[in-house]
Amino acid sequence: MSPTIALLGDVMLGRMVAERLADADPEDLWAPEVRELCSSADLAICNLECCISTRGKPTERVRGKPFFFRGPPAALGSLAAVGVRAVGLANNHALDYEEEALLETLRLLRDAGIAVAGAGHTDAEARRGVVVEAAGTRVGLAAVSDHPIEFAAGPDSPGIAYADLRRGLPDWLASNLARLRGECELVIAFPHWGPNMTPEPALWQRRAAEAMKEAGADLVAGHSAHVFHGVGWDRLGPSLYDLGDALDDYAVNPELRNDLGVIALWSPGHPERELELVGAALDFCRTRLAEGNEAEWIANRLSDACGRLKTRVERVAEQRFRIAPG
Repeated sequence: MSPTIALLGDVMLGRMVAERLADADPEDLWAPEVRELCSSADLAICNLECCISTRGKPTERVRGKPFFFRGPPAALGSLAAVGVRAVGLANNHALDYEEEALLETLRLLRDAGIAVAGAGHTDAEARRGVVVEAAGTRVGLAAVSDHPIEFAAGPDSPGIAYADLRRGLPDWLASNLARLRGECELVIAFPHWGPNMTPEPALWQRRAAEAMKEAGADLVAGHSAHVFHGVGWDRLGPSLYDLGDALDDYAVNPELRNDLGVIALWSPGHPERELELVGAALDFCRTRLAEGNEAEWIANRLSDACGRLKTRVERVAEQRFRIAPG
């Protein structure tokens, strides 16, 4: 039987989330029902939108950079609480506290048994996808970010797997996905792409997602916009263009509602529930399942966003939605 994989978007464990961890148990950043939902999956994956370290100073690589996110080592317990065993670290906050903090992040994650895709000591390591086992199935994960170029790993310098995806897939990404395709039963492409607060995928993202699947990915699961997008589904499989946020301390846009997100449950090959989305509500530094008017807002947003992409949405519970090809 194929596994069920839980996919979360941006998990930010720095700033005021880190302050809360000084007094709260790491698992308390998630409501019990969220912990139960994610831990019931065979594998949980998230985009770790910060470094985990006590070291380093705010980077000056990116001129005018306004936000710097660094979580304490105790934050690893928050990942374990929802069953995270693999993270994408290709994003615009992995080097917020420079190489020293990134290297400590990589070490702490490794020591905690959490696989890392999208960052490394060199560009070869950062670009190389990782393989994680879930219910006896080998799952390949390849992470990439289209910003910022200043964080790109080099031949002899730590950083992230960077690619300008607007110009198409670089050869290294296509070959990496093909390699994972040969080694694994399932392959996930995990891009951190596009600008913040955009409500739908750009044409270049749709083209890049298709190219990733043609190269070997079974699923594309993106993040970066801070708001969830509709799901696309073509002959090669589903594209979760943006999962939105899963945990943070961000200010809320009352129109785009970046405080409402989705947790994806992917069960490839399952005839009735291959892909489900569960609505989540991000309270300040704590996440729970959406309910009431929150769940209604997510339902309406999904119906409209998926309809534009020609996919069908079936509501199977208050905050649970089944996605299928149109």
